Amino acid sequence: METKLIIEKGRKGQMGIGLPPMDVPEKSIATLIPTELIRDKAPALPEVSEPELVRHYINLSTKNHHVDKNLYPLGSCTMKYNPKINDWTAAHLMLATAHPHQPEIASQQQLRLYYELEQMLCNITGMNRFTLQPAAGSQGELVGVMVMRKYHELKGNHKTTILIPDAAHGTNPASVAMAGYNVVEVKSSSNGLVDIDDFKSKINDEVAGFMLTNPNTLGLFEDNLSILADLIHGVDGLMYMDGANMNALLGLVKPAELGFDITHINLHKTFSTPHGGGGPGAGPIGVVEKLANYLPIPRIDKVNDAYTLNVDLPHSIGRLSAFYGNFGVLVRAWTYIRTLGAEGLVDTSKNAIINANYLMAKLTTRYDIGYEHACMHEFVLSAQKEKEKGIKALDIAKRLLDYGYHSPTMYFPLIVKEALMIEPTENETKETLDDFIDVMFKILDEIDDNPEIVKNAPYTTPIRRVDETVANRQLNTHWNVNEF
Repeated sequence: METKLIIEKGRKGQMGIGLPPMDVPEKSIATLIPTELIRDKAPALPEVSEPELVRHYINLSTKNHHVDKNLYPLGSCTMKYNPKINDWTAAHLMLATAHPHQPEIASQQQLRLYYELEQMLCNITGMNRFTLQPAAGSQGELVGVMVMRKYHELKGNHKTTILIPDAAHGTNPASVAMAGYNVVEVKSSSNGLVDIDDFKSKINDEVAGFMLTNPNTLGLFEDNLSILADLIHGVDGLMYMDGANMNALLGLVKPAELGFDITHINLHKTFSTPHGGGGPGAGPIGVVEKLANYLPIPRIDKVNDAYTLNVDLPHSIGRLSAFYGNFGVLVRAWTYIRTLGAEGLVDTSKNAIINANYLMAKLTTRYDIGYEHACMHEFVLSAQKEKEKGIKALDIAKRLLDYGYHSPTMYFPLIVKEALMIEPTENETKETLDDFIDVMFKILDEIDDNPEIVKNAPYTTPIRRVDETVANRQLNTHWNVNEF
């Protein structure tokens, strides 16, 4: 019997978007797919019961580390907290089944969500307008620098360089280079902040702007921002804040009030959206009023009671991508902000700061720290002392896996030797933090009593210790279960 491809007729009011019914004729698969690609018999798929299938995926999930299992102290990258209500909202039929080619009249609820999220981000940061299009913080950085370039081009400024601290995220200089600027590195001082004297020595009329992560990658709040902003604005440059660590500032301070002209926010960090495996992410860019018309098109505006996609922005840097951002991620961020409200967001930042300082105070009784300073949301230990005993930061990180914890970020920032960047986040309990502290101290004891245990870890993971050098040089991406 010939297999038929049935396309259901649309129904008026389906998903609440009021589309008219569609009359689509039934078509044979043979007319749509080349004959040689059509099976002549059913695939030999195994018959698997529901319990077997569920157990299969549960067993797979336990082989990986994830936030539902235990603490995930990875610093500077991801919030590690994904409330289930976010997924419930994103799975709503009206949102999950929306099509990016729907006309504006049929996308009012989606456009409203975009508009409301932008307004909330403006309120949180003090910026005038946001674009939600960037699909990652790194892409947001590029957009921000392109906005910076547009500003200078329209003013006839001859600018060639952008200043970046030596502790910056690696994507900062990459974004600057991609936008056509030269990178000039600014040193950190002995207290882990921007060295003011070095900064002043590099200010001149060719400086287009300054890209600064605040709090910085050491988890420290820059306390000379007014001086830095005055110097940059004095040569008609722009202040850019890498907002990767914005989860330490919510409701406490607004970037625009600190002198920043542009900022990006990693929604996948600050506002609890999943970012495992490198995506999906979202890195909206916010700008002050004088830069608003340079943001990518389309811009979402509200006209009377309707939401519209505005492309009539002649000075825009142009379209960033085919569609307007990672919608599912934006829905989750909108849900998180609406769930917590203004007071709840303040509490998250306060709790993140309290947890980080508690963990730092306890761990530094036995571990060295890169810079002795009250931290914000994260801090950076140094395992240089342990390396002198033959144990590297990498060894400590791998041994943590045996105790059921993911490792901290290793070897970053580069200005700290044998760096272990630790971020407990605001959602972890004191009991969990205390257990993590105990484990970190047990590893120190093992280093003193039997260092080979740490050096050859992990022992409890599905794949044991690998030779990183060989793995990097002879990359094998083919998975063969019989090899393990």
